[in-house]
Amino acid sequence: MIDLFSDTHTLPSDGMRRAMADAELGDEQLGEDPTTRRLEETIVKLLGTEAAMYMPTGSMCNKVAVSALTKPGDALVCDHLAHVYRFEGGGSAVLSGIVFEPLATEKGIFTPQQLDAVMRPGNVYEPRTSLVSIEQTHNFGGGVVWSLEEYEAVCATAHDHGASIFTDGARLLNAVAATGVAADRWAAPVDAVWIDFSKGVGAPGGAVIAGSAEFIETAMRFKYLYGGAMRQSGVLAAAALYGLDHNVPRMADDHTNAASLAAGLREIGLEVAEPQSNMVFCDPPPGVELAGFVNAMESEGVRIGAVAGRIRMVTHVDVSTDDIATAIKAARRVVGGS
Repeated sequence: MIDLFSDTHTLPSDGMRRAMADAELGDEQLGEDPTTRRLEETIVKLLGTEAAMYMPTGSMCNKVAVSALTKPGDALVCDHLAHVYRFEGGGSAVLSGIVFEPLATEKGIFTPQQLDAVMRPGNVYEPRTSLVSIEQTHNFGGGVVWSLEEYEAVCATAHDHGASIFTDGARLLNAVAATGVAADRWAAPVDAVWIDFSKGVGAPGGAVIAGSAEFIETAMRFKYLYGGAMRQSGVLAAAALYGLDHNVPRMADDHTNAASLAAGLREIGLEVAEPQSNMVFCDPPPGVELAGFVNAMESEGVRIGAVAGRIRMVTHVDVSTDDIATAIKAARRVVGGS
């Protein structure tokens, strides 16, 4: 099965498994896991922040960031398809007691003007808008990439209103590969940012959130409050370190494969959005239901997904150029049979 369902479906390579088996371990909750500490130090250098903290999941990073940067009753502004809003079970609303102020956008990127229009200082009637969230790259917007100019302008607007801003950087390294803009440039304008290792990095799990030393100290309280102690987390941290060394340098290959896939699907008559990173979004053939196309592709040996009313195909380290060619041939057969 060629798995284009998600880049979260990557499997550890033999080299990554060896790195995990050989990891030096300790108690993460006591700050005594040397491999986890080395990963945190690596991310501090990568992002140019004061401190960083390992987390079990990216979704926990979002929840901890919201808790650390808001007070109950505050409002959080984000895109209407942001992961923190749409796809985390309302966790931040439950855990932090905040309300969301979603902005309607075409592809997940909002403007400083849109943000300015909803920022509120708060009063007896209205919540204070204390936090803004950016998603880079934006998953359900189609894997789109904020330009640095757009990104910095929105950050400046948030700070002009006295609000904090953080980046859901689950696929931030895809943005680096797509733009050539270094990771620390994306970290500099925000109060917190995190990177996920279970996607393009190719590790089986884990994420690191980064920011000022003061932010990380506050965030640590919420990490353990929400059950984030991991004990000998170096097993997973070692996988992340291996992925940063071996899989990040080739991440642009995933984008090239996504572009090839989009071109091939377009040639057989599908309506395909031009990919900006490692995600290809398209519509099924006329008269074919979404679920029917997904099932037909799986019958042909290609697993894909359906997201926000469209087909989504995601390239990653376990998908080769030959796999892309095979997937296009499978789609051609499905379209021909419809």
